[in-house]
Amino acid sequence: MKQLRIHPAWWAAAVTFLALVGAAGFRAVPGVLMDPLHQEFGWSVSTISAAVAVNMALYGLTSPFAAALMERFGIRKVVTAALLVVSAGSGLTVFMTASWQLILCWGVLVGLGTGSMALALVATVTGRWFVKRRGLVSGVLTAGGAAGQLVFLPLIAWVATTYGWRPAALGVAFAALAVAPFVVWLLRDSPADVGALSYGGTEADVVVPVRVGAGRIAIRGLVEAARARPFWYLAAGMMICGATTMGLIQPHFIPAAHDHGMPVTMAASLLAVVGLCDIAGTIASGWLTDRIDPRLLLLAYYVLRGLSLVALPVLFGPHVQPSMLVFIVFYGLDWVATIPPTMALCREIFGASAPVVFGWVFASHQIGAALMALAAGVVRDQLHSYDAAWYAGGALCVLAGGLSLLVTRGRARISVPGH
Repeated sequence: MKQLRIHPAWWAAAVTFLALVGAAGFRAVPGVLMDPLHQEFGWSVSTISAAVAVNMALYGLTSPFAAALMERFGIRKVVTAALLVVSAGSGLTVFMTASWQLILCWGVLVGLGTGSMALALVATVTGRWFVKRRGLVSGVLTAGGAAGQLVFLPLIAWVATTYGWRPAALGVAFAALAVAPFVVWLLRDSPADVGALSYGGTEADVVVPVRVGAGRIAIRGLVEAARARPFWYLAAGMMICGATTMGLIQPHFIPAAHDHGMPVTMAASLLAVVGLCDIAGTIASGWLTDRIDPRLLLLAYYVLRGLSLVALPVLFGPHVQPSMLVFIVFYGLDWVATIPPTMALCREIFGASAPVVFGWVFASHQIGAALMALAAGVVRDQLHSYDAAWYAGGALCVLAGGLSLLVTRGRARISVPGH
């Protein structure tokens, strides 16, 4: 087979990274637009948080079915369709006049679209295209999706403050739409489509897509994985991970900081720093996952995150103090550092079924995010402070660290259709 100067796996990874970043913009919007939506429509934090919760729940629940649809129809078709749905959901928000329309556009459409490009996409691409460097590549792709949500924040906050929230929403819709042509042009479903093998792989590593019964594959994957105890430990840990990142910090950090007198643009800039640090932290986590027991990494990530959340309430103020910067940098490094070791454990335990199984594990991540996004909004409305939410998140993280140590390594005896 002809040797290629740049292995096509790297092009597949590059386009996947671009798609994840392009779809991430709208997921950065909730924290920035809570105040503008409240001022224009009079909706409470709880009402807006309900739309965020629907978005996050569908984002996670769509993931395993998206992984199965990628098996059935191919990665390129699913990702292209998902980008178009995200763009439509974002753009249609400018016409809404009632809270149910917010839930439909912001919650349902964007939730379904971004869920189709969630971390199940990362698991599918790395599983098909890479044998060597899987941990590193999964870290880079995960960082792209997560960091994109936060790096967009200062720009969105500036546009929303200067021109209003509608131009901000339209800008994000265009960003998602602009990525679609690159996906159609460059993303291929498997190495065989370009006459190559996976990076560092042999003929024995070729993964044959399952072209029938996408829904059946997803449901059967859940039923079979649920028989293995490690699945429940990983899912519970991921639920807490989602609750303490996308559910708590992402939508509520900016309103909480604003409660203490900090300008929205400054708080958004701090979350952008979280996104930048997340890139380094997740790539480093992927590198470490190739070398260290993933369970020990998860223990460290969760416990340290919990301690930082407990300390957060005393760090807020109208100005950014050095202690807040330390929190921001640390939380950024830890933001989704949990994903590469969790993905590695899924591959080790569930083998070729790992993309679908990880889709369900990630679904629990987003269910946790949805529950916490709503709960924190209710806490703020009822207690006029987010403090109880930060403390609860810290306690949950310590629990997640303990659950990680209970995961037993080694292949589970399950059978998913097609594998």
